[in-house]
Amino acid sequence: MEKGNKTLYTITIFSENTVGVLNQITTVFTRRQLNIETLSVSPSAISGIHKFTITTFSNDEDVMKKLVRLIDKRVDILKAYYNIDEELVHQELALYKLSLEKVLEHSSVEYLIRKYNIRVLEISSDCVVFLKAGHYIETQSLFDELADKIGVLQFVRSGRIAITKSRVERLSDMLAKRELENSETII
Repeated sequence: MEKGNKTLYTITIFSENTVGVLNQITTVFTRRQLNIETLSVSPSAISGIHKFTITTFSNDEDVMKKLVRLIDKRVDILKAYYNIDEELVHQELALYKLSLEKVLEHSSVEYLIRKYNIRVLEISSDCVVFLKAGHYIETQSLFDELADKIGVLQFVRSGRIAITKSRVERLSDMLAKRELENSETII
């Protein structure tokens, strides 16, 4: 995705789950005057390791290389990488809360549900909550259409979740190499 002449980069950071890691990461972004667009943190596929997925815009790949090197230097960071959209499978989740009365008044709700592949999460006496998984442009398009046609009471979008298109988590390769080097040192 691009914003003006800037490219959206996804920074993936692996660390153990320790206090203060997020602060260390955001400090590096702040010092480089880079805005964090989205942030998602969760356990990774590797036990005991957490994965930070952060998006930021930049017009210079060298800035991303420097950013990742600076993050890598932090004691609590195992490894950091950057990718562009074409190297990833990624999604965002969005929740939309609408007035049930206005949804029922609107004749094209079924059309919108089918067009955007929306899941209905909850229907109460006064509101309905929709869930949309997709890329930013898809979740934003749905928001724009719902806001224009029905009115949105509440809206929230998650940070990007992403995995690389490569077969294994990139950290797995790095850890395997480190383990091999350690076993050769012992022998």
